[in-house]
Amino acid sequence: MSKWYINAGPDNDVAISVRIRLARNIAGFPFPIRLDIAQKRRINELVRDAVINDKDMNTDNYRYIEMDQLTTAEAYAMVERHIISPDFAENREGRALLLLNDESVSIMLNEEDHIRLQVMTPGLSLHEAYEMADKIDGILDKKIQCAFDEKLGYLTQCPTNLGTGMRASIMLHLPALEACGAVNQLSTTVSKIGLTLRGTFGEGSQAKGAMYQLSNQVTLGISEQAAIENLKSITEQVMEKERNARQSFLLREVLEDKVWRAYGVLKNARLLSGEEFMDLISAVRLGVCLSILNHIKLETVNELIATAGAANLQTRAGETLEPTVRDRQRAEYIREKL
Repeated sequence: MSKWYINAGPDNDVAISVRIRLARNIAGFPFPIRLDIAQKRRINELVRDAVINDKDMNTDNYRYIEMDQLTTAEAYAMVERHIISPDFAENREGRALLLLNDESVSIMLNEEDHIRLQVMTPGLSLHEAYEMADKIDGILDKKIQCAFDEKLGYLTQCPTNLGTGMRASIMLHLPALEACGAVNQLSTTVSKIGLTLRGTFGEGSQAKGAMYQLSNQVTLGISEQAAIENLKSITEQVMEKERNARQSFLLREVLEDKVWRAYGVLKNARLLSGEEFMDLISAVRLGVCLSILNHIKLETVNELIATAGAANLQTRAGETLEPTVRDRQRAEYIREKL
């Protein structure tokens, strides 16, 4: 199966991807912070069997992974591809992962909650991602009794997830708004209407390559569908602002020069750090979206963003790489892809 991020999606000039995440806990078990290893393994088995034995889950396309069997590089390669959270990669004992082969669906077991179901789709495909997540949630709900309260909704370890237990987020490429210094104001504005703007890897992270996550904050007292519609409406407004900012660059020639310089470095460099790569690929992605670089597919750019991180390079090499060797291999990999 080809990976989901290689495919194109709607409004992909600004919207890179959608993520729907549902937090669920199994009735009769303490929250993960209070579980011992034996209890964690029991939860892993319950969810694994529920998925693997269901005829509607396309189970031949899922892998069951015990996280403590992975190397640190293998785990963090998944973080770079947004399959799992950094904490899930850092503390692997007693945790497991169910992963669809195209990586669009991942089910983290014993992260902050017993079950963290995540669906990712390309572009602004919110409804498609939600429908897939809702279908899988329904399958699990038939076989596993989730902790639920009539007033509070789904019970979660962190009170901020009570209610629907859903976090919907959209990865946005905002180079023009970042260049004109409008991101901080945008962050303040969306926070007043129940949304949050975060860095590339979510809470506590910095934006890399002008890539930001816009997500809902409110999960209690609102339906999943209402949260989706609100996020979609605000995202469309943000995308319009970004597109207008792109068109208002004063000197097209200066923009084209920046794009072609970035492409030239990526196409010819022999050493590339991760930070430099993200800055350059951001400019190249902008150039592709504005038809300055017509010979490069956006899917190729998105694939590079997902797979040129340090941990993915080390995983492909099958060994720990010194920084200089890693930067050399990154440059070689990018030259081949371009």
